[in-house]
Amino acid sequence: MPRPGLKAWRRLGQLAMLAVVGQWSFYGIFRCPFLVPYISCETCPVITCHGRILSLFWGFWLLLPLSVVFFGRAFCGWACPGGLVNQLLGTSAPIKLRVRNVLTRFAPLGMVLGVAVALYAYFALGQPRAAVPIRVGGFFESAALTFEHANTLWLVRTFFVLGFLALGLALANGWCRFACPTGGVLEILKRFALFRFYKTSDCNECDKCLQVCEMGTRPAEMNCNNCGDCLDVCPADAIRFGRKKSD
Repeated sequence: MPRPGLKAWRRLGQLAMLAVVGQWSFYGIFRCPFLVPYISCETCPVITCHGRILSLFWGFWLLLPLSVVFFGRAFCGWACPGGLVNQLLGTSAPIKLRVRNVLTRFAPLGMVLGVAVALYAYFALGQPRAAVPIRVGGFFESAALTFEHANTLWLVRTFFVLGFLALGLALANGWCRFACPTGGVLEILKRFALFRFYKTSDCNECDKCLQVCEMGTRPAEMNCNNCGDCLDVCPADAIRFGRKKSD
């Protein structure tokens, strides 16, 4: 089993970030008028969104790039509110997909496709406002009005995300593993990270690490988010954390 203390600290970090940016995360899905949420907060007319407040604190946004430099994709496993929701849903999902096969090898490329779609919407389409910026009323009432008046592109984007969230009830962490654009960017950049969990030459390919991994992967491989859940399960003591040395 994963080291209880380490996983407890990880959950605490996720809950802390949920308290700080959780409401903003839900706004991004249900009320953000832009096609690509979370990145145009300074010009957003939804003045009740926490993203408008957080955008004033540039030091806060340095945390994500710094985390990538030092710990790769650790944001997904230690801080992302969406990651926490998906991981909790995945605990009861009947399909864990903790195997190594053609599907688990190539399906994560869907994250790269998500990055490409987001870049196209931002640069080629000009980051359009695809929904009416509802600024009054309660959250759910305003969200309902947003859905009522949004254009087709916004509805497709939103129902795609909600569909993957619902998929998480059957397939553990489907969104985080196979579709999340943020995860795709971090996946591309994590190869440059200074510190990570990794396998040494003592690895005997037993895959016990994969069986406890919420992301269905092995240390330092695709979708590894440096969560550390695998640290204590290796019978060959072949998992380390730090700067990988040449075998």
